[in-house]
Amino acid sequence: MVLIGEDILDPYGGAFKVTKGLSSRFPDRVFTSPISEAGIVGMATGIAIRGLRPVVEIMFGDFLSLAADQILNHAAKFRWMYNDQVKVPMVIRTPMGGRRGYGPTHSQTIEKMFLGVPGLTTLAVTDIGNPGGLLLNAILKTEEPVLFIENKLLYSLPIQGSDTLRDFEVRETVNEYPNYILTIRGTPKPALTIAAYGYMASAAREAVKRLAYEREIFCELVIPTRLAPVDITPILASTNRTERFLTVEEGGLSFGWGAEVAAQLAEKSRSLLKISRLGALDLPVPASLPLENTVLPSVEDIYRAAEKIVIT
Repeated sequence: MVLIGEDILDPYGGAFKVTKGLSSRFPDRVFTSPISEAGIVGMATGIAIRGLRPVVEIMFGDFLSLAADQILNHAAKFRWMYNDQVKVPMVIRTPMGGRRGYGPTHSQTIEKMFLGVPGLTTLAVTDIGNPGGLLLNAILKTEEPVLFIENKLLYSLPIQGSDTLRDFEVRETVNEYPNYILTIRGTPKPALTIAAYGYMASAAREAVKRLAYEREIFCELVIPTRLAPVDITPILASTNRTERFLTVEEGGLSFGWGAEVAAQLAEKSRSLLKISRLGALDLPVPASLPLENTVLPSVEDIYRAAEKIVIT
């Protein structure tokens, strides 16, 4: 395994310090690169074909657009084009999301641009369970490229487990990329299924608590770690129980992950009555924090959207 990215060497250790200490411990396996996202991913693709397992860090997810050709037309296709004679076991890690005042080109959530690409798996880490284990599985247990999404706000949050999620009953699907299903302990049958990933799963968790304690609206929260290919099974099982569904994402609402999930549920659900989607306004993310908070979905927005779909 080798690690490649911009400004990842010590003492800087990357823009969000995720790689801090690694170049000191493994100086022959951590490589700083020029400012060329296409060059980084292209080099990593070649390294992967030759038998190594490169991990790429793209400093801001906004810059994935500069590597799109290498991801879409090379890394994700070579295994198919060469009749399975080559493999591309590569992980592309990148931070997404706003709420830090970084402005329109450093605050976007654009993974939806890569969902549905054949041969590319997209994962989104959350603060529940074992985020490090999710990354390790992405590195060791796949032979195709993986896009690994890390929301910026998650870097400062503690990892949640059964000792800290005392309000919730937590179930986990047993696979390499688990889904987490959360309900408030001791409550009746849930009236609504909410699906959210990344940092929005943390926001949805707070909204679910408020809805239960303030409005006696009980929800089941499904948190996927694999966005594509979509694992619809746990969401479908939940909506068959609740008959209502709300999807939440930080990216722009139009043509997003939630739209695909909603479409699959509409095709497969036995009795789904209501579907609603919540995402960012279809606008550039402002640098002004008050305006940024207006554009991006909040706990209050989730609360109101869930209340509306259950009551009306």
